[in-house]
Amino acid sequence: MHLTDVTIREAAQMPGRSYTVDQRVEAGLAIDRLGVDRIQTGFPVASEVDREVTHELSASVDADTVVIARALERDIDAALDTGADVIEVFAPVSDLHLKYDLGKSRAEVLEMLAAAVDRAQDGGATVRLGVLDGFRTADEHLLEVFERFEHVPSIGLADTVGRRSPRTVRETLTRLAEAVDLARIGVHFHNDLGVGTANVLTAYECGVGNADVSVAALGERVGNPSIEEVVAVGDLEYDETFGVDASQLVPVAETVLAALGESVSDRKPILGSEATIHEAGLHTAVMLEEPSAFEPFAPARFGGRRTLMFGEGTGRGATRKLLEQAQIPASDDRVDRFVQLLSTEGPMDQEAAVELAERTFG
Repeated sequence: MHLTDVTIREAAQMPGRSYTVDQRVEAGLAIDRLGVDRIQTGFPVASEVDREVTHELSASVDADTVVIARALERDIDAALDTGADVIEVFAPVSDLHLKYDLGKSRAEVLEMLAAAVDRAQDGGATVRLGVLDGFRTADEHLLEVFERFEHVPSIGLADTVGRRSPRTVRETLTRLAEAVDLARIGVHFHNDLGVGTANVLTAYECGVGNADVSVAALGERVGNPSIEEVVAVGDLEYDETFGVDASQLVPVAETVLAALGESVSDRKPILGSEATIHEAGLHTAVMLEEPSAFEPFAPARFGGRRTLMFGEGTGRGATRKLLEQAQIPASDDRVDRFVQLLSTEGPMDQEAAVELAERTFG
C-alpha cells in the first residue's frame, strides 16, 4: 500500500487557518524527507496560495505532487497550470450527495467525470478519481464507476464524514473485491469516530493500493488518519513501513508542526510530550534495567526520546538504581534519604536525578 500525505491541503481546512506559501512549502519539504509516494498540495482553482505551493513543491520534492479538482473545466485547467504530477478529479455518486450537494443525476455526474478525466489526460497529467462519500455509496453505483473508468488506474473512496468503522470498511471492500482489483482502490478517511488509523490498517489488510494520511492528524473537523500512527503500527505489527523512513517520523512531524504553527495534545500518540515520559515508581524502577517491560516501542525507533521522571512517586527500587548509576554505594540509609530528597526536589529527569545523587552523596 502506498501513502499519500494530505497534510498541506487538509490542515488548511481547519477553522481559522491561513498558512502562507512559505509555511506550506516548508512543511511539504519536510514531509518529502519521509519518503512518501505522493504529497497532496492543494485545490488550485480555489486558492492562489495552493497554486504557488504546488508550483514550488512540484519542482523540488521527490514525491509526486497531487492536486484535487472538481469535474469542471475551470478546475481541470487550474490544476494543469500548476504542473502537478497527479490530478485527482472528485465527485459524489451517492444518492444523498447527488440530491443535496450537486442537484444532478448520477448519469450527469458520470458524464462530467468522463469529460474532466479526458481533459486532464489530454493536458498530460496522470489522473486519479475520488468518489466523495464513497463508503456510503451503494455497491452497484461504485461498481458502475469502476467499470466506466477502467482506464483510470486508481479510484479513491472517501469516508467523507468519518462515519465508518473497521467492520464496515472491511465489509465494503470485501464485497467490492468480488469484482474489482483492490490494488486500484485508494481510501480517504476522517477521524470523527476516532478510528481513522484503524480504518486505514483494515484497508491495508484487505489489499487496497493507497491511503491518505496526515501528519499529527491535521485536517478538517477532528482530522485524518495520522501518518505517524499508521507507519508505527505498520512497522511494529506488520513489519511494513509503507516505504516511509520510520526513524524520521517524530523529527519530521515536529518540523511540520513548527512550520505551520500548530501543536498537538501532550497525550497525542507517538508525538505528544507525555507519550514517552514515565514517572510511576514501579515503571521507572524496571525501565532503568529493561525499558521494553513498560513501553510499547523504543522511542528512538521513530526518532523520539524516552524520558524517565523521578519524584514523589519514586520507590526504593528505582532510587537504589539511581544511586548505583551515580556509583554511590546504595546503603539502606542512603536509599531512604534519597527517596525523601527526590520527593522534595522532584520531579526531575534521569540525568538530573543522577546529578542530585552525586552532589548529595559524592
